[in-house]
Amino acid sequence: MTLTLHQDSFRLAQAFTISRGSRTHAHVLSVEVNRNGATGFGECVPYARYGESLESVAEQIRTLPAGITREALQDLLKPGAARNAVDCALWDWEAKFTGTPVWKLAGLPEPGPTEITYTLSLDTPERMEEEARKHAWRPLLKIKLGTPDDMPRLEAVRRGAPNSRIIVDANEGWTAEVYTDLAPHLVRLGVALVEQPLPAADDGMLGEIARPLPVCADESVHDRASLARLKGKYDLVNIKLDKTGGLTEAIALRREAEAAGFGIMVGCMVGSSLAMAPAMLIAQNAPYVDLDAPLLLAEDRAAPMKTEGAILYPAAPALWG
Repeated sequence: MTLTLHQDSFRLAQAFTISRGSRTHAHVLSVEVNRNGATGFGECVPYARYGESLESVAEQIRTLPAGITREALQDLLKPGAARNAVDCALWDWEAKFTGTPVWKLAGLPEPGPTEITYTLSLDTPERMEEEARKHAWRPLLKIKLGTPDDMPRLEAVRRGAPNSRIIVDANEGWTAEVYTDLAPHLVRLGVALVEQPLPAADDGMLGEIARPLPVCADESVHDRASLARLKGKYDLVNIKLDKTGGLTEAIALRREAEAAGFGIMVGCMVGSSLAMAPAMLIAQNAPYVDLDAPLLLAEDRAAPMKTEGAILYPAAPALWG
């Protein structure tokens, strides 16, 4: 078996901003697994928030022994971007080698078209209202907030999209005091869900303050080992393959999270359709599916995933799976 790594860059349609910074390109690491005449593909987005870079993730992958199996991989690499890219490439390789789709190999339901959110990045209230107005036809919008001055932004988005359901993602940008002040206004403006309002290191306060609307863990959840500390603080968990370390753990995390009473959101980093394809398998019937990254790109893979309106379709075998 050979593992081949590529650093790829995809230009965004416009700058994408969250509380931690802006980007104009999606920089990803792509992995090819070649064995017995079949090739599998995977992609990850190293995330500086977790101490990852393209170089560090590539180095982790280079430490893997020849002939690595998906089962052995779970113990050799920790949850994160490196394991995700290899895990997804191994799933894809097995599908190509056996002629059996990944969903069937994994014992999952066959994926179908899924309604997805559309994300508005952090900007001035005027620009966010303008973007909201452009996308007011969408049933579900996600807005990036996370500053001490978010109320005008929230009001502006609601003016621009009066009928859309709204998810608010603070990306750890608020304090308990700021969130407590904002929460009644989130309810008043019909926000359906707030994502990671407090820093992961300080989220214990969520177990002590009022939570008048559902709260979803993002940076506070990675894999199944995260679940125990989330009880009493969060209502949902955001499952991202770059955090779980691949599809294998993501499948297990969804099952255990649901068994523990958590709702499910399936999300993504800003990557290409290749990164969204495996996530679609765990997104089926989830109440919130945030796999809109390809919609934010000005360029994508050669066989991109298809969207019609707010509906995302499963990947073609030419892309993955």
